Amino acid sequence: MQKTRVNISLDKDLAEFAKAFAAENRLTVADLFTQYLLGLKRRSAENESNGILADPAFRQALEEVRAKLRAGNIEWSSYGEVFGKRKKPEHETSEGA
Repeated sequence: MQKTRVNISLDKDLAEFAKAFAAENRLTVADLFTQYLLGLKRRSAENESNGILADPAFRQALEEVRAKLRAGNIEWSSYGEVFGKRKKPEHETSEGA
């Protein structure tokens, strides 16, 4: 992935802590910030998916499907039955495999 330079201003004691912590953990300060920001990004993505799961209608539908799967009461449909005669997306075709 292409990198870009970011300049930030920190309190002196915080900057010294970041340098010492990075050195103790055999990281660069850039690596330290990168790992922190990736953690924030991951948590943000989890929060978005938790919002979907929090929707009562979605949760109910999911529980109904789980119950049918456990009981073996699921009727499987073909691609055409579900989506009509549309062409399958290329990543779903078995050609070239």
